[in-house]
Amino acid sequence: MNRFNYVAVNIIETLLRVIPIPCKVGMLTIGRPDRGSPVFLTCNYHLTVRRVKRALKGIDCYLLVANSNGHNVWCGATGGHFTNHDVISVLRTTGIERLVDHRKVILPQLAATGIEAEHIRKRTGWKVIWGPVYAKDIQAFVENTFQKTVKMRGVTFPLASRIEMAIMWAFPFSIIASLITICVWPEVLLPLNGFIWALPFLIFVFFPLYVRRLNPKKKGVGFSRYTVVFDFGRTPLILWGLSMSFLLGFSAITNSFTWPLILRWGFIFLVIILIVSLDLMGSTPIYKSGLHGDRFLKIVLDERKCRAAGFCEQVCPRNCYEVGGSRHIATMPGAEKCVQCGACIVQCPFDALYFIGPDGEILPPATVRRFKLNLLGKRLKAAEKNAGLSL
Repeated sequence: MNRFNYVAVNIIETLLRVIPIPCKVGMLTIGRPDRGSPVFLTCNYHLTVRRVKRALKGIDCYLLVANSNGHNVWCGATGGHFTNHDVISVLRTTGIERLVDHRKVILPQLAATGIEAEHIRKRTGWKVIWGPVYAKDIQAFVENTFQKTVKMRGVTFPLASRIEMAIMWAFPFSIIASLITICVWPEVLLPLNGFIWALPFLIFVFFPLYVRRLNPKKKGVGFSRYTVVFDFGRTPLILWGLSMSFLLGFSAITNSFTWPLILRWGFIFLVIILIVSLDLMGSTPIYKSGLHGDRFLKIVLDERKCRAAGFCEQVCPRNCYEVGGSRHIATMPGAEKCVQCGACIVQCPFDALYFIGPDGEILPPATVRRFKLNLLGKRLKAAEKNAGLSL
């Protein structure tokens, strides 16, 4: 029954993934922890908590659930919903300090974009240990004496995740389209929904085949700048052309060809393709959202300030950094993979990292730590207004 409930929750909340679904904040006891047991902390996005609890099965530990307003870890921390205050609050209000003798709390690595380990230590005395990116790696992380491998630090976009994203896009659009279609053109309800579900699945399942063609640095003007995932003049039109070819072939075989039918379906296909391809880059963990101006920023390392502490290497979700070597500083051999999440800037205690814009304007660490991104990536405008910056 527990297995059935877990599967049911995963299916339902995957369908509703665009909606923040919060669960109760507080402390959960996993197994039979003692005073030396590890303390894990996560956000209060219901699906995340369920998956983390499942990953912790067999480990005697405590799980603290902090308020993120129902957002997942990465989105919550980057968008200012999962903050220092939320972590400090759950550490102080759950009584965890009376249950363990140590002062180490394991946070998900992707929270590093918005939660400052040094700030938590100064305010509470608790040392933050950055756990793996994925809950499935927690067991191996614990067995490896709470040390992460390179694989545990990096985000990927495997088939299972791509299918979840396809469902996330298809379900709400199919509901909206069904409500509209029932009123104006009920006889196309089934084929329309079939197209709405098939399109995102094809786009995401075959993502590895065309990923190298994507240009996250594309600059457009007007509406086209919001279609940076797919070049407005190429891929959407290719998809539209394939859809129209199928429609023409089907109508010819079934002797149902009429110009009103072709024009109506052609318009519907084009609208759906443009909507679904609007910001698919933002639905992947390996690209910055096409709606965010941050994608044009570049990370700069001030070698004079670097002390090779390794915080950047530990929190970078794309494994851009290597620390050490003969020069005993951080280097960025994987700089081209950077998704401008800012985690390295937030965590560096020496302020050795910062963003620089395409025109040379600097976005300093203090601004990155203070101002978070909303859904349209408005952090930079907030920074300009409140900190006198002009990036």
